Amino acid sequence: MPKEAVSEEALVARIQNEITDSLGYGDEISKQRETAMEYYYGLPFGNEIDGRSQFVDSTVQDTIEWIKPSLMRVFASGDDMVKFAPVGPEDVDMAKQATDYVNYVFTKANPGWEILYNWFTDALLSKNGIVKVWWNEEEEWNREEYNDLTELELDALLAEEGVEVIAHSPHIVSNMDDMTGEYTSEKLHNIVIKRLNSNGKVSIENVPPSEFLINRESKSIQDARFVCHRVRKTLSELREMGYDVDADELGIGDDTAQAFSGERQARYDFDMSSSADVGWGPSELEESLRIYWLHENYIRTDYDGDGIAELRKVCTVGSTVLANEPIDSIPFISLCPIRIPHKFFGLSVADQVSSLQLIKSTLMRNLMDNMYNQNFGRYAVLEGQANLDDLLTQRPGGVVRVKSPNAVTPLATPSLQPYSFQMLEYLDGIRESRSGVSKNTQGLNDNALTSHTTASAVAQVMTAAQQRVELIARNFAETGVKELMIVIYELLQKNQDRETVINIRGEWIPINPSSWKEKYDCTVSVGLGHGNRDQQLMHLSQLIQFATQALSGGLGIVNEQNLYNIGAQVVRNMGFVNVQDFLTDPSQQQEPNAKEQAMASESQIKQKELEIKMAEMQIKAQKLQLEQAALQVETQLKVAELKLEAEQRRPVAIGDT
Repeated sequence: MPKEAVSEEALVARIQNEITDSLGYGDEISKQRETAMEYYYGLPFGNEIDGRSQFVDSTVQDTIEWIKPSLMRVFASGDDMVKFAPVGPEDVDMAKQATDYVNYVFTKANPGWEILYNWFTDALLSKNGIVKVWWNEEEEWNREEYNDLTELELDALLAEEGVEVIAHSPHIVSNMDDMTGEYTSEKLHNIVIKRLNSNGKVSIENVPPSEFLINRESKSIQDARFVCHRVRKTLSELREMGYDVDADELGIGDDTAQAFSGERQARYDFDMSSSADVGWGPSELEESLRIYWLHENYIRTDYDGDGIAELRKVCTVGSTVLANEPIDSIPFISLCPIRIPHKFFGLSVADQVSSLQLIKSTLMRNLMDNMYNQNFGRYAVLEGQANLDDLLTQRPGGVVRVKSPNAVTPLATPSLQPYSFQMLEYLDGIRESRSGVSKNTQGLNDNALTSHTTASAVAQVMTAAQQRVELIARNFAETGVKELMIVIYELLQKNQDRETVINIRGEWIPINPSSWKEKYDCTVSVGLGHGNRDQQLMHLSQLIQFATQALSGGLGIVNEQNLYNIGAQVVRNMGFVNVQDFLTDPSQQQEPNAKEQAMASESQIKQKELEIKMAEMQIKAQKLQLEQAALQVETQLKVAELKLEAEQRRPVAIGDT
């Protein structure tokens, strides 16, 4: 029995219901993240008393900020953050190319380090960190100028798609035919155009947790029934995105509940860098700057009525639908430091230590109040027997006027210091066991995630605190970063159909992702530690010494290529990028083969034969010159003989003597 298609009105109504019922929409999750943000910034708890200490401890901020350097060193300290390992020998070149280009796209074409930093911070603070990755088609207009085009060339140019004429100047050119001497005229064209060029790229951006919604039953993003990205956009930005929108149609277009969300406001309460300007905003007199909430909804629905729910992207502002199209996948990736099985949202580091911050703040407030009372203590005063103004004026050497002895008696204030400081140390121990951060181990062994464990690493005794941080790092690698790199790989393989040339380690390498195989032909390894560079240099120096001795001793276990590879790694560890400036790769030095040698010998023989022929031709030319000279001399002799004979035969005139 055929199903009825979903109308646009029904789809909008369902989307609005999904939004209000989603996790992260003003619910307990949002409140917990709001509290974590307030604790991170060290904002007051709201239970402060005037005239008492209002100290706020920074346990949440300190713990998170000490974990982040360890995580960033693991993922971002080396040349390659991700490595694609070939499955078979036919995948070697492709895996190397994919490794180079995916790392280039993440770290160079996108602000990779900043993305990781914000991603990890959101996860450690707000349960889940979210990034959005998609193929972004960009269009730009380029100006081009052409001169002396024929009619045929002009028609071909204007027939191209995306061409608009800026200026056009035709002119007549006369040319003379060399054969006939006749003049012909031709109409030529000078033209200036602008051409629309489309360039696609992989774009990655961090999504604030307060802008991300997901339905309650979801265990992962890709399996979710509903996911939403809520983002504030001006009317001008909506139009730049390609949406044909009208201000009168959209109205205010705002969600007051989200606009005044406590979680969102907590992000800016520390420095008051933003206000709750919504709807018409501060620029109510300028239409293009009106602010709206754009909802990018990713929803599974049987929109076409075929009985099977498909994934669609529906962009809405209020009840107005701006876009509605089918898609293949949801472009968000999440990572969580402490995952809870069968749930999307887990626990953050802030959730673990926020209670400690409250307790330590309370203890420190009591300590400080106790110190104030000891320094400026309390007194028992006989009414009417002491001058209260003198008593309330606290100054060194001050005098209190009394009418009778013992009119003012100090009240004893018990000291809380020994017990309080012991309690603070106890709380630091709890923090260490919960989060993995202590004053002795404020970091992570960045070789902990490598697949090859050295003997020294095995012998090293790892504390429980370090293991907790290592688990967070491995969790990030396997559930977030690895998925991100695979998605980048897939987007490049599916969408980039043109070859590009990029500079990798000082070399210009052509890349064509469309020739790559599917992702299952390669395995991805991320989160690899790169170790201490000084320690690595020490090990590499020992390895060079061993390799040199083995090579000079004639052992077959080391060749020139192995020695070059060690030296290249030394150069990279020293911080130099262009290895070829210091070392020459033996594999790039091609020796001539037998065929090339034979061709060279044949060329030499031909050269000799040519030289002999040229010498023979030169001899013949000289001989010909001699024969011509002899002939000329003979001709001159004959002419002289003829003249002499003519003189002898001439008759003598009468009268001559």
